[in-house]
Amino acid sequence: MKIRCILIAALAWAWTAAFAQRDAKAREVLDRMAEAYGRAGAVSIRFDGTQSGVLNVKGNKFYLRCGGIETWFDGRTQWSYVEQNEEVNVSEPAPEEVQSVNPYALVTMYREGFNYEYAGKTVRNGKQGQEVRLTPETEQELKSVTLCVDAGARPLYIGIELRNGTRQEFFVRSYLTRQNLPDSAFRFDKAKYPRAEVIDLR
Repeated sequence: MKIRCILIAALAWAWTAAFAQRDAKAREVLDRMAEAYGRAGAVSIRFDGTQSGVLNVKGNKFYLRCGGIETWFDGRTQWSYVEQNEEVNVSEPAPEEVQSVNPYALVTMYREGFNYEYAGKTVRNGKQGQEVRLTPETEQELKSVTLCVDAGARPLYIGIELRNGTRQEFFVRSYLTRQNLPDSAFRFDKAKYPRAEVIDLR
């Protein structure tokens, strides 16, 4: 469950990764998306499909709600609240761990370790977009990603295929930029979860 949500977050932008060759058209689409995201300020995204949820990002901070799990990261500390167990795990992830779960860190991930191929124009969510297929250069759990972005370089659709054959689809229903998100929105507030058991793993 947690891995699935991490993949959603990581790919909910779609600035992730890869298929067969690094062709120029695919790189152009990915670069435009990364550039647009860099200018967007704080972003709030709502998505559905295989799972539905909300993702808020500001700088290197993020909040993700999906699949009964809420995750906050304030740039240093991460809190993961599992609703079913009423537990919140607190950790200070290493830089490489942050890269694997922080969507902000993944915005430019496609630039290293991935191949990409332009797949043409298509319609997703009733909107026309450009589609790119991506695959990692080395074998890993993630097998491929299909990403569709609109004319404004915003993600419309993310299709994920894992090495074990699992397929997931996510449709971006709203993508709001320049949101007024205080730093407190990226920290766990115990007062709002009075019954939660806090497990400090630091």
